[in-house]
Amino acid sequence: PPFSFQFGPFLDAKHDQVENFQLLGSFAEVFKLCLKTIVDGTRSAGSQLVFVPSARDVHHDSVYPQPPFSFPELPRDDRARVHFVPDPCTLEIE
Repeated sequence: PPFSFQFGPFLDAKHDQVENFQLLGSFAEVFKLCLKTIVDGTRSAGSQLVFVPSARDVHHDSVYPQPPFSFPELPRDDRARVHFVPDPCTLEIE
């Protein structure tokens, strides 16, 4: 059976390390590491991933409606299963 997981924001404005400037990289670098970890970790399962921004993602535009995330480093082989959508969005599944 298919599974659905929701988590985020990816780099939460309310996280202690963000509020106290304790990150080991820029917001964009930490976000890209999060995405890479998720994409790489789900590749063998063949999961379809849908990334929707949160208003609390500090690395992303804080406007509403929010544009989709940009991740040009996404490997070509993953482009058919990884989807970046705006907030709000409408998804049609099957």
